Amino acid sequence: MVVPMIEELKTAELSTGQRRVTVQKGPLYRAEGYPVSITCNVTGHQGQSEQTFQWSVYKPDKPEREVQIISTKDPAFTYAFYSLRVQHGDIYIERIQGNSVLLHISKLQTQDAGEYECHTPNTDGKYFGSYSDKVKLTVIPDTLSVTMSPQTINREEGESLALTCEVSKATAQHTHLSVSWYRLQERGNQSTKIISLSKDFILIPGSSYTERFSAGDVRLDKIGNTAFRLSIGRLQPVDQGQLFCEAIEWIQDPDETWTSITRKQTDKTTLIVQPEVRDFQVNISVESSFAIGQPLRLICSVISKSRQNRKLQVIWYLNATDIGNIDASGVLSLKKDYEERANLGQLQVSKMSPNVFTFTVSSMGPQDEGVYRCEVVEVMSTHKDFPGLPPRKQSTDINVYLRKPRAKSMELSMENGKRSVWEGEALIFRCKLNGAEHPLSVVWWHIPVNLQQPELIGSLGKDGTVHLGPSYKNRGKSGCIRLEKENMATYQLEIFDSLTTDGGTYECKVTEFQNKDGGLSWSQKTSITVNSLSSGLRVTLHSRQPKVIISDTLALSCIIFSDYSALKVPITVTWQFQPQGALDYQQLVTVAQNGTVEWGNSQEQLQKKIKVSQSSSGSQLLIYEATEEDNGLYRCKVEAYQREGRASYGPGRKAAAVISHPLGINITLPESQLLVKSDSQVQEISINMEAEIECSILSQTKGRTQIDVTWYYLPFSREASWLKILTTDRDGIVKYGEDLHVVKRKQKFHNEKVSKDLFQLHIQNVDNSDQGTYRCTVEEWLWSTSGSWYKLGEKESGKTELKLKPIGSKLKVMKINHTEDALEHRDVTINCSLDSLQTTESLFSVVWFFKQEQAAVTSLVEMQHDGILKYGKEEHEKKLHCYRSSAGDFVLKLRSVDMVDNGMYWCKVEEWHLHGSPGQWVSQASDESGHTLLRVLHSEPTFSSTICSSSLLLYFLVIYPFIILLPLLISTFYLYRKAKKVSLQRSKAVKEKALWVDLTETS
Repeated sequence: MVVPMIEELKTAELSTGQRRVTVQKGPLYRAEGYPVSITCNVTGHQGQSEQTFQWSVYKPDKPEREVQIISTKDPAFTYAFYSLRVQHGDIYIERIQGNSVLLHISKLQTQDAGEYECHTPNTDGKYFGSYSDKVKLTVIPDTLSVTMSPQTINREEGESLALTCEVSKATAQHTHLSVSWYRLQERGNQSTKIISLSKDFILIPGSSYTERFSAGDVRLDKIGNTAFRLSIGRLQPVDQGQLFCEAIEWIQDPDETWTSITRKQTDKTTLIVQPEVRDFQVNISVESSFAIGQPLRLICSVISKSRQNRKLQVIWYLNATDIGNIDASGVLSLKKDYEERANLGQLQVSKMSPNVFTFTVSSMGPQDEGVYRCEVVEVMSTHKDFPGLPPRKQSTDINVYLRKPRAKSMELSMENGKRSVWEGEALIFRCKLNGAEHPLSVVWWHIPVNLQQPELIGSLGKDGTVHLGPSYKNRGKSGCIRLEKENMATYQLEIFDSLTTDGGTYECKVTEFQNKDGGLSWSQKTSITVNSLSSGLRVTLHSRQPKVIISDTLALSCIIFSDYSALKVPITVTWQFQPQGALDYQQLVTVAQNGTVEWGNSQEQLQKKIKVSQSSSGSQLLIYEATEEDNGLYRCKVEAYQREGRASYGPGRKAAAVISHPLGINITLPESQLLVKSDSQVQEISINMEAEIECSILSQTKGRTQIDVTWYYLPFSREASWLKILTTDRDGIVKYGEDLHVVKRKQKFHNEKVSKDLFQLHIQNVDNSDQGTYRCTVEEWLWSTSGSWYKLGEKESGKTELKLKPIGSKLKVMKINHTEDALEHRDVTINCSLDSLQTTESLFSVVWFFKQEQAAVTSLVEMQHDGILKYGKEEHEKKLHCYRSSAGDFVLKLRSVDMVDNGMYWCKVEEWHLHGSPGQWVSQASDESGHTLLRVLHSEPTFSSTICSSSLLLYFLVIYPFIILLPLLISTFYLYRKAKKVSLQRSKAVKEKALWVDLTETS
């Protein structure tokens, strides 16, 4: 499939914008029975983005014959030779993009060899570039061989394994091999790669065998030319399954990419790995006299039948709490208190042998009493396929307690006998040992709520030395923890500025030193609850006003309820505001306990209109001159603070924070009190006088309100609508209506504000055109401190009808309604006549109007009383002619009417009279004519126009006669020539006969 123009351009270098079709670089070699994919791309094309692709092949035995295989668009493109394979999906096209496809042949056959051509039909409007490209495909035989004898192998865990597979090939082309070993689990079809030798001769372990490959436990070796051996040094249960070998033959295409052409697997070998017995037992024993100050040695032993060296981790517990462990590598990890004792040489945790571990305390004390046990965990090699958790066993519990003599009398009490205090209050404990005869030392312990492991608060030695526990040293430096000795047998613990975490059980342990090595100890416990300040703090928010009007003062109260008001806890109140339509709250103002005020980042402009106050019972927020910008949600946040130390002053650590419920505030406009006098009246005034029309306001809304006044005028004539004369806004600025220049001069009208409740419209030199109905509209506006105006209401006054006093004029226009039919492209004349002409001292002006159905009235042309013509639109000047045929007759002539001139026509005549000194022409009367309905009809066709407008008639009358006459003329000419020839022949015969007669007579 080749276009000649394409062949001419194919060898030339393609310029930018030319179409170019390219296929995969060849030649390609693929094995019989395996798939092949060939790419085809087109660039530089125009038109649609999704191009059509057509694949054909030229077989080696007939290289000039094109065999069509498949098309992306035309199902009928495929020849019968390939139709069955295309229908079954063995051959198909995969579209990668609009301009790129892949031709897939799922299973190559020997007869598929040949030169493949990819062609794209032209969509560019012209041929410019290349439209096809070819690649040669050679089908080679499959020579790959992969073999391994199937068998079943039984091994015990820890034994080795070696399997060999034979791989060979006899391909004429240069190819590479890759060999991989896989394990197929007993359940499931998914195989796991063990190790592979890539085509680049690189060993790559499977993800599950990476660690064992690095350790040399898994190997793949090539033995000779064809043998590949898998070796596993120490088998594990996860190795069990079906093992097989897979080989892939690779060939390098001309584009330097490697492509697999054949792939085969061996039969499967079943491997059964018998797991080693891993069960073991853990025993614990103790060696000690259980006397204070004497050593304590705990022994943890592991008993197992396994012959392998196990990797064991041992964890030591005291009262079910992890106190230390030794991992499989021998690394020791201890809890903080025990780590300090180990660093001082008072404690040692050791591994005596692979199965024996010890925990030794050099000098046993009360803190070492309790229930001990050890836990042993066998650490397995990490493997994602290893089933179950690693073996874990615990010993039985063993109780360790000091031997104590008969207890002496001991007392532990809380000052004031309280069992529950508030966060921040002081905790004072007294511990007394009655009957003591020797020097004493005391150790204070704290067991927090929901915990069992005690924390060391501190100790007071017999020599008066104080040591604080690691968790309490910082609080001791700030003066919040103090240990004192009141007398020989009484000790005191003071915790100032208590925290909620200080709640729980307190234990006092007193030791009586009967000798230099130690003595006997007694202990006593008591419990205390420290309540958080948050649990005793509540806040509510409300507003005094049920309804807030713009410019009023908004008052909000944040009331604080505290159960610990006697403690005088520092309180900070923050007012927050979420504007209407916003998503987040913003800080308005924060008032601290000492009265310090901090404004929000964007609230500096509100400082002049906001006042905030605060007391121990709450806070009040006042917003003066409220505006719509203050609409939104309000809430208050109350924070209670606790001093960080006894030496600090003012708020320190935030101990509690409570936020009130949100309160929605909607600033509304006041109800308008505007009332305007609505009485209607009639004014009759002499021509050329000044008229005054009043607009009276009866009541207004109190406050910063202003008034806008707008005057409107409705003429008496038909089809008239209200016209806006002028508006005086709240700033006193006068704006004239847009339609005023059409009817009146702006200088005629003047608005006067007589008082705040009375406005007057002055009309100077009243004439006939000023007659009509007048009214005013009053708008009431409220000014806000935000600089905005808000419309409160609008009222309309009563109507005032303005009439001229009769002056004797009896102007009357004839009101005859009729219909005028006119042909298209003809001129039409419309008349407008006065009934009678009363006086010759008056002048007349006329305005012609036009209205189509469902359209507004249009002023066509006006002839003023001085004869000057004014057209409504410039194009009317060429179309219309207005003139006066006599003193009382007016004519409108429409030139060459067409269909758009259909409609209603009428005129309005005004009578003008010279008035005053010096004289001025004033309109004193007007009247309108009747309506003339103009209907424009299509012109009647003439004979010539009928012929010219019909092509068939034109052919019948002109062309057809010519066609009929032409053969007739030819026939006539032919008969004429033949008759002339016959006549000549007859004349010649007569002459010959006459000659023959003469010759006879002579003889």
